[in-house]
Amino acid sequence: MSNQENELAATVQEGTVLWTPSAEQVQATRLAEYQRWLAQERGLRLDDYPSLWQWSVDELDSFWRSVWDFFEVQADGAPVPVLGSRQMPGARWFPNTRLNYAEHVFRNATDQRPAIVARSEAGVREVSWRELQDQVGALAARLRALGIQAGDRVAAYLPNQPETVVAFLACASIGAIWSSCATDMGPSVVLDRLQQIEPRLLLASDSYRYNGKTHDRAAVVGDLLRALPCVRTVIHVPGPLAQERVVDWRDRMDWRAAIAEPAELRFERLPFDHPLWIVYSSGTTGLPKAMVHGHGGIVLTHLKTMALQHDVRPGDRMMFLGSTGWIVWNLQVGALLLGATVVLYDGNPAWPDAQALWRFVDEQGVTLLGCGAAYLANCMKEGVRPGEFARFERLRAINSTGSPLPIEAYLWVYAAVKKDLWLASISGGTDIASGFVACAPSLPVTAGEIQCRELGVAAYAFDEGGHAVVDEVGELVVTQPMPSMPLFFWGDAQGQRYRESYFETFPGVWRHGDWIRFTGRGTAVIYGRSDSTINRFGIRMGTAEIYRVVEELPEIRDSLVVDLEYLGRPSFLALFVVLQPGHALDEALKKKVLAQIRTKASARHVPDQVYAIAEVPRTLTGKKMEVPVRKLLLGAAPGKVASADAMANPASLDFFVKLARELNPA
Repeated sequence: MSNQENELAATVQEGTVLWTPSAEQVQATRLAEYQRWLAQERGLRLDDYPSLWQWSVDELDSFWRSVWDFFEVQADGAPVPVLGSRQMPGARWFPNTRLNYAEHVFRNATDQRPAIVARSEAGVREVSWRELQDQVGALAARLRALGIQAGDRVAAYLPNQPETVVAFLACASIGAIWSSCATDMGPSVVLDRLQQIEPRLLLASDSYRYNGKTHDRAAVVGDLLRALPCVRTVIHVPGPLAQERVVDWRDRMDWRAAIAEPAELRFERLPFDHPLWIVYSSGTTGLPKAMVHGHGGIVLTHLKTMALQHDVRPGDRMMFLGSTGWIVWNLQVGALLLGATVVLYDGNPAWPDAQALWRFVDEQGVTLLGCGAAYLANCMKEGVRPGEFARFERLRAINSTGSPLPIEAYLWVYAAVKKDLWLASISGGTDIASGFVACAPSLPVTAGEIQCRELGVAAYAFDEGGHAVVDEVGELVVTQPMPSMPLFFWGDAQGQRYRESYFETFPGVWRHGDWIRFTGRGTAVIYGRSDSTINRFGIRMGTAEIYRVVEELPEIRDSLVVDLEYLGRPSFLALFVVLQPGHALDEALKKKVLAQIRTKASARHVPDQVYAIAEVPRTLTGKKMEVPVRKLLLGAAPGKVASADAMANPASLDFFVKLARELNPA
């Protein structure tokens, strides 16, 4: 950031308004259209967002029925009752209806714009709606011919490319259950997922490009097939190395052969709660949870979330930076439900240089960009100034997720990217394939805060006694059912793991595991995972509060904090920092860091020790691995703490393994 921007940052506080949509901008949104529809069709004049949200949770059945009607959901049967059962877990939505996710995608087919724009490190290609429909129809017919039926599991080990979208939609059209792993996942991580669900068919690529290098995956796929005797056919989607050798996987069919025979695209209308896909928790420790979401719950939730919260419109171009193993991929594909073009980005966003993604966003006229907060923070730290080489005439919004967005990054976006821009921090999860607290296009953007609760999401902060609190940090809970809550966990026949994951702390209430504070204005601040909370001398603090102030310092690129108080051991708070190039962690910088925490965060939460590290350990989706590092430093065996294949940077744990030996001498 420039000196002028640093001076501005010193005057901006959490809650400072940074951007407000004009009246014209608000009236053009899908949310305003929905509010006008409510007034006309339901006689409800709910012109401000807080009153609209309150109605959506007070009158849950009426709200979700209005979503059904407003978006003209196509289904067999009557959409009554909305809720056949309200209990959590076990809520049953629209029990008398049958529908199909893919059918709702292809009702938007048009020759006016492409369905997909895909960028890899080899170039850019477009897929028309006609081409997408033809390929999905051909592949669906091939799957049927191979014996794949509704309820069978189909897995993918593919990059973020059009063939992956084709395969998912083909599965959805016939009722097969989709599950996806990214090609940067190692074999043990993939098997931890796929052995649970026993797929009958696997789609796999032999190689992919990332950061200018080609990565061979042929041997990995061979290992997967040997460990998955349930797979009867593997469809080979050629990667960049496919022309150089013959892949000898068993039961192999080439992608071109799989889509060679034209066939009419048909849709099987399925019960509302028929499984659509299986997605997974991070799995850094233990087996990942295999979460099952249904066709109806995802159709309804993604129509609501994409249109009313994110303001996705027909003709928009939406890109969410993430791999096929992260839930944002599923969310991004959901933009097809609204008639938008999905923009896929496969590869390193900073290759061949730090400007690459921003140039592409500008050239392709992306209207909504989604990315991890860490990406925006890294661009800021690298001194990238996208607005100096790109105009972003169509870019209307940036969504940030994965971790809290620092105030400095908010200011950087408005100074270095675009001034008239809707910058929205959002927080949800794989668990619900959408957001708990997110964005609304009619609300202002305030520094360091998430704009609002999503409509239909009864989210609150609970204190330890189970009471809702405002302007206090508490557990993020949801007190009423949502259509996209998991139907069940695969293999969890009695539902015990499901109940333990969400409903054990507050019976009948979903506890997500995040610390959150709701302000009196309805905005929210996430303070990190409640299972990694710093409990310093009986005073709790979320890790995000430490990160915010530490990473304000120009010398610090990244940070990790863990509290090692455990079973009577003396309190020991450890802070780990990644330094910007050219800086060293000398005594002067240590004092500066500690003073920053003492004055801007909490005098009770000043670390006992500060360590310099090369990298913060992160999951494949970019989340800081606070809990695994804490367990490791408390003496747990490295192999039981984290799987290297589930990490973006497994070598980063080496430092902590060595430190654990020093802290826990035999």
